[in-house]
This record gives sequence, C-alpha cells and structure tokens, in this order.
Amino acid sequence: MASRRTPAVRAAEAAGIRFRLLEYDYDPEAEAVGLQAATAMGIEPARVFKTLVCVLDDGEMVSAAIPSDARLSLKALAAAAGAKRAEMADPARAERTTGYVVGGISPFGQRKRLRCFVDASAQGHAEIVVNGGRRGLQIALAPDDLATAMEAVVCPLLAEQAGRVEHATKAEQAGRVEQAGKAE
Repeated sequence: MASRRTPAVRAAEAAGIRFRLLEYDYDPEAEAVGLQAATAMGIEPARVFKTLVCVLDDGEMVSAAIPSDARLSLKALAAAAGAKRAEMADPARAERTTGYVVGGISPFGQRKRLRCFVDASAQGHAEIVVNGGRRGLQIALAPDDLATAMEAVVCPLLAEQAGRVEHATKAEQAGRVEQAGKAE
C-alpha cells in the first residue's frame, strides 16, 4: 500500500485528536466507492462517511460528509450554508481545490480548506470513518472530534425519498449528478 502519511493524516495529527488509520483494497470499478470501502473494511455503511465537494450559488466551494449509503440533499446543504442553491462540484475542480483525487477526498488537510458540513447522523455513533486522503486509506474517529477539528456545522443533510435513504452512485460521488430527480 502507498504511504499512510497523507496531508489528511498530518492535519488530523496537528489537530491533536485521537484517531486510527484503516486500510482496504480500493476497487476503481466499484459503482459506489463509499459502499465498497465499508464492505471491504467490514464496517456498516452508515458509519463510513464520504466527503462530497459542492459549489454554492455564490461560487463558494464547501464539503459535506454524509454516510456512504446515503444521498446528499443539496437543498439542506444550501440552507445550512446560508445559500439559495448548491450543486455538486465538477470532479476536476474538486480535485484541484482539495489536492485529492476523487475517491480519496478527505475533510482533513485540503489544499484550500473548505467549509465543512457533517450530517447529524454522525452523532448517533461512537466512531465514524472518513477518507484519509488517498484511495484505500480511512481515518476512524469520534464524530465530535471531526466536528471540532474541522469547525464543521453538524446538521441534517440527507435526501430521503419514500421514507428511506437512497444510495449514492459512483457518478454522484464524482460530482456528475443530474439535477433533475437526483437531489431535493
């Protein structure tokens, strides 16, 4: 495996929080990267949080951490950020801004630190898992430590349809979301 000393790991260390590193074999063909990571690590998908990069109507880029088995409500994110609209960022722009490749974007150690929003469901777990700054590397930590270290806004961010949370696809994680029918 590649180095475990990513900018994300260094940022988590600098924040002085307790965490542990988890590694798994990344599958570039997986339909849903976060779900594949959860399965490979044997952790329930609701505890493995994916980091999505979005753009608000004023052009500000933000990150949203949500469970890997859920879909982001762009309306909820926009409201939490004080914006009228939000949309998924172009994958190339997300990579340039964060310094990470899609499938390896972490809330920690981004090239340009983005405002961070974490879904409130994180508070229901003693430990959650976020990307460690490269494909196949994850950081397990207490949700409160993530929120504190990132100065994150913790709020409901999930899109629910018919009383159940919809699963995100690899295309959604990469930011290629069709606006019609894909987000609230």
